[in-house]
Amino acid sequence: MQNKFYFVYVIQSIETSELYIGYTVDLESRLHEHNSGYNASTKSARPWELIRYEAYLNEDDAKRREKYLKTNQGARLLKRMLKEYFYSQKHEKP
Repeated sequence: MQNKFYFVYVIQSIETSELYIGYTVDLESRLHEHNSGYNASTKSARPWELIRYEAYLNEDDAKRREKYLKTNQGARLLKRMLKEYFYSQKHEKP
């Protein structure tokens, strides 16, 4: 029996640094869709890079987590979880 995972992912625009949160069963394909302009919500801020993902065995759990991370409280949690990443992005030398 093969387990199917549902991924909640966070991508960041390389150009604008904005974040996008979503869920999918195929991370590689979904990132390609974002970078190819197939998603109207992310088309204008291409290219995107994957900066975080979580894997769930249950689709409803993944949807619930995605929805939570899109709330104000969830966004604050995400910023705390990625604190060192964001710090390093601000202090990278060209």
